[in-house]
Amino acid sequence: MIEAELKARVHAPDTVRARLAGLADEEAATYADTYYDWPDRRLTNGGWELRVRVVETDAGRRTLLTYKEPPADTGSGSKPEHETAVDDDRPVDVMLRGLGLTVLVELTKHCRNYRFRVHGRDMLATLVTVPELHGTFLEVETIAEPNELDAALGAVRAVLDDLDLLDDLDATDYTDAVMRARGLLDKGTVHTEGTT
Repeated sequence: MIEAELKARVHAPDTVRARLAGLADEEAATYADTYYDWPDRRLTNGGWELRVRVVETDAGRRTLLTYKEPPADTGSGSKPEHETAVDDDRPVDVMLRGLGLTVLVELTKHCRNYRFRVHGRDMLATLVTVPELHGTFLEVETIAEPNELDAALGAVRAVLDDLDLLDDLDATDYTDAVMRARGLLDKGTVHTEGTT
């Protein structure tokens, strides 16, 4: 399955939040993300991602192990995604480090999630702030089979258009932006494969 996703920079977060609240209930969540790579960054440089995400909501805490392949669509950065729940992030961390991987970056995303069905698809819209980054972002995604990726991205674009955000698409990679803000990445190095 492919995560068909686009991200936009939000200049009026309160307005967008109110419009999304008209579509679905809001779920506040904090994502604590840890990205792993080999020391030579071959996963990141090839477009792969390996992430452990700890999600905390009012309903509790859950941990997800996610592997993303290189983009199936270079324009959007949408990637095939494989994800599973794990009971505890600590054994996964020990396993990955034991295999020779290192932590590429750890970051926190403060999210407001909205799940709804529109344009014939189940959608997830997430308002995101990241402490090291200026401003608010909106991620809109839906899951698609490879043969329906174009239609899925069309539906995602339609949601962004409905929210007047289609002209504010932003392909900035969170991991690179956070690493750059922390002084851990050369200013000339940019990845736009859609790390979310």
